[in-house]
Formats: sequence, C-alpha cells, structure tokens
Amino acid sequence: MGGGILAAMVLSRRWALFLVGVGIWTWVIWPRFAIAIWNDPRAWTSGAVGDFPATGFLWVHALLIGASLTLGTIVGLLGLRAWRAAGRRTPKSAA
Repeated sequence: MGGGILAAMVLSRRWALFLVGVGIWTWVIWPRFAIAIWNDPRAWTSGAVGDFPATGFLWVHALLIGASLTLGTIVGLLGLRAWRAAGRRTPKSAA
C-alpha cells in the first residue's frame, strides 16, 4: 500500500462545498478588514493615514490578514479539489 495516511480520505460534496464557501468568505471579509486597519489612525505613528512609519498595530494586523488569506485560499482550493473528486467517483452498486 502507498499514498500515505490521507490516501483514503473522502469528502462528501456537501463538505467540499462548505470548504469552498469558507475560502470565499475569507476573501470577502479580510480585505475589508485590511482597509479598515489601513484607515485606522492607530496604524500610523503620526496618526495621519498613510504617513509612514507604520506602527506595530498595522504590521501585526497585516500579518494576521496575510495568514488568514493564505489559509482561506488553501482551504478553498482543497474544497474545490474535493468537489471535483466527488464528481468523478462512481456510486457503488448495491449487489
């Protein structure tokens, strides 16, 4: 046997759709949050938006947003792969 520990993992189309939805939700929510952080005076040393240098407030949130978008993308792509794989499976006959 080969293929590793996850070789036999199977997701239903419902779970695959849920994962795709999580990926989409991530891309709807986090960019809006990024704009809010950018426009927050706490993100800038002088308090004026876009006036560098930025504070740790902006950098920590930028890291959080980047990580969340990365994970959301991965989850969404896994859901898409699971959806496509579920469509290729043939139902087992009741023999």
